[in-house]
Amino acid sequence: QVQLVESGGGLVQAGGFLRLSCAASGSTFSINRIGWYRQGPGKQRELVATISSGGSTNYADSVKGRFTISRDNAKNTVYLQMNSLKPEDTAVYYCNADLREVVPSGVRYREVWGQGTLVTVSS
Repeated sequence: QVQLVESGGGLVQAGGFLRLSCAASGSTFSINRIGWYRQGPGKQRELVATISSGGSTNYADSVKGRFTISRDNAKNTVYLQMNSLKPEDTAVYYCNADLREVVPSGVRYREVWGQGTLVTVSS
């Protein structure tokens, strides 16, 4: 099993910055890709950024140039550095991991989610 715990959310003024952390525990060797999603008020959950086990990154167009995703494999932690925050970045941010697990019947793919951390950007 893999568990994800986010931290680092809070209230910040527009133009400010925050750094979110996602600490993974359990069978972390099964993590293939890990990243961040967000869900704003009245909106659907959307991709923010992901990073693969090989270090390849992917960003939503809305955050390119402002957000940076990174991972510290020794600490089993993924970070999301968010700069130049805008009110439209207000959302609950969720950590998500894609798992590749070897089971008796073969290989199983599934995903796990953290509980989320709230980011509020005031104008």
